[in-house]
Amino acid sequence: MKLKDKVVIVTGASRGLGRAFALAFAREGAMVTVAARTVEKSRFIAGTIYETAHRIAAEGGRALPVPTDVADEESVENMVRQTLDAFHRIDILVNNAATNRPALFTNLSQKKWDEIMGVNLRGTVLCARAVLPKMMEQKCGHIINLSSMAALEPGHDPVTGLAYDVSKAAVNRFTIGLAEELKPYSIAVNVMMVDNTVTEGWSYLNPAADKSLWYQPELWAAYAVHVATGDPSTYTGRILTEGDLRKETARSENI
Repeated sequence: MKLKDKVVIVTGASRGLGRAFALAFAREGAMVTVAARTVEKSRFIAGTIYETAHRIAAEGGRALPVPTDVADEESVENMVRQTLDAFHRIDILVNNAATNRPALFTNLSQKKWDEIMGVNLRGTVLCARAVLPKMMEQKCGHIINLSSMAALEPGHDPVTGLAYDVSKAAVNRFTIGLAEELKPYSIAVNVMMVDNTVTEGWSYLNPAADKSLWYQPELWAAYAVHVATGDPSTYTGRILTEGDLRKETARSENI
């Protein structure tokens, strides 16, 4: 129970990585706000916020499902307001919500480009901005942003698309800058560089890809718990690859 009585917001928590994060935090004793846009079952991709919350409750945890569009400021403010009404504090924010339409730049409409930037970058900024007043009042907190190795690797396979790659590169830079600004408040801001993972969304977009070497969501969830238990006054401003996280968790287990 590494996070007993902590309050966590996980965006994009209806499926995939977000659901894995929400479950992992709840299993460590945290109360979890399950935030995402998906409130009804889709015939294309499984998962809703209510299904994730029900799973947490069935395992004895506490979850608050909140329909949230992270690209909409009013929706994000409502998510934070409901979290504070229910749990009275916010200790951890996991900025996981993301969207993508893998395509060459010349084949991607400006509307789709803006949509990807709106969720991946604007959503990350809006959610961070919304939780900061409470975290600054508490003088403690963790913000974990999700990025991608595609932000560093031209020619990533499968192709993620330039819009997605640029949005995640911006998230990296946002993380570094915000971490520096928030050091006086002991609020940690770190980013996890996720690579190909077997999730409903990425599998749906790449049905023919060989997934035998892809990561499982539960691995990243364990890493997220590790990051959220670091000392926020010192463990901050880090761009964390899978290799970094594997070494850190192995070292902590041996101590």
